[in-house]
Amino acid sequence: MPAASGLTASAIAPEEFARRRRQLMQMAGEDAVLLVAAAPERMRNADAAWPYRQDSDFHYLGGFPEPDAVLALLPGRRHGETVLFCRERDPARERWHGRSIGTERAVAEYGMDDAFPIEDIDDILPGMVEGRSRVYCHFGREPEFDARLLGWMRRLRQLRGGGVVPKEFVALGYLLHDLRLYKSRAELKLMRSSAAIAAEAQLAALQVVAPGRHEYEVEAELLRVMRSRSAVPAFAPIVAGGANACVMHYQANRALLRDGELLLIDAGAEVDCYASDISRTYPIGGRYSREQRALYEVVLTAQRAAIDEVCPGRPFSAAHAAAVQVLSEGLCALGLLKGNADAAVAEGSYQRFFPAKTGHWLGMDVHDVGDYRIAGESRLLEPDMVLTVEPGLYVAPDDRSVAERWRGIGIRIEDDVLVTRDGNEVLTAAVPKEIDAIEALLAARG
Repeated sequence: MPAASGLTASAIAPEEFARRRRQLMQMAGEDAVLLVAAAPERMRNADAAWPYRQDSDFHYLGGFPEPDAVLALLPGRRHGETVLFCRERDPARERWHGRSIGTERAVAEYGMDDAFPIEDIDDILPGMVEGRSRVYCHFGREPEFDARLLGWMRRLRQLRGGGVVPKEFVALGYLLHDLRLYKSRAELKLMRSSAAIAAEAQLAALQVVAPGRHEYEVEAELLRVMRSRSAVPAFAPIVAGGANACVMHYQANRALLRDGELLLIDAGAEVDCYASDISRTYPIGGRYSREQRALYEVVLTAQRAAIDEVCPGRPFSAAHAAAVQVLSEGLCALGLLKGNADAAVAEGSYQRFFPAKTGHWLGMDVHDVGDYRIAGESRLLEPDMVLTVEPGLYVAPDDRSVAERWRGIGIRIEDDVLVTRDGNEVLTAAVPKEIDAIEALLAARG
């Protein structure tokens, strides 16, 4: 595959990548070395590769878009703290796969202090590691890289006079992932762009939602808009008609759309490795039935209550607690749960209809990194964190404990929410979610 051909430098400035590396090295200390490998190319089948996507941590620290690369951060090193090992320019290879970046451009354009051909890493890196007490890395993530890392340690021991081998391996995520949780202005600009493209894709997909069409036709419209805006899907879109919406991670996207049923679309765009994630639930025939409308209003009210909890100083778990309370009250009022809402929450009986959590961190990964709990307590929200808010109700088609008219209805409403200094900002507000607005949109189609 053309791993480098067509790939461009990150929209984030080299100075920001350098600032991230400095901050990480300060946290690690001068007696440590930090090693991050690029994502490997992955084969789809035979000799056909999947489209390449860089490892999120590797991208976060350098913006370098190619595979076959290792970033070494060496705090306090006199000859340069940031060293990249990458593919060297090779005209024969480039004829087939497109131009690669090479070591010279890695220094000149990507802000590396030094760069060496990846073929020389076994000879060079062990000497750079010698004398440092700790290695921060993602040991256990990629077996091939793990094997090379152990090989470097063996080579270090074999140096003349016996090299000083690091005494411990430390999980890199312990330091790095907390940095990624707080988004910079440049990152938020990319996330707003990603959200805008995902919103445009949802609205375009509505134009092909009609009885007799297929889920994959709606998916095709989502992908058309994303790719036409120079984005890629952040994950395989969920386009779930009827009872398929009750499958939380439905991905077949093959079924016929039927009048009287709902269509749940859960899709996000990715721009320069930054993701969005939007869910909406539409009536295929243009209008919600009485039961659909009743459940939808419960979910929408729950989402609004949850979003109100997204503000500085509130626990991450507060949004989920607020959503669960509203969902339980609605389920009890509609007769799908017996008893009262407080009992439904305490006993967990609401989980028959809402088995998920209400949100997750969002950033370079759709389910982004960052601890949800600190010292056993739910993490307090702070400005520049981004999370999703996505309550739902899912009534299984074979659930005979409820009246037949409720069965097979699945509803999810999801938005991306930025924590601001004085509250929050819904990044995905461009996609309507009120019932009247959605029905008006469907009625206005050509």
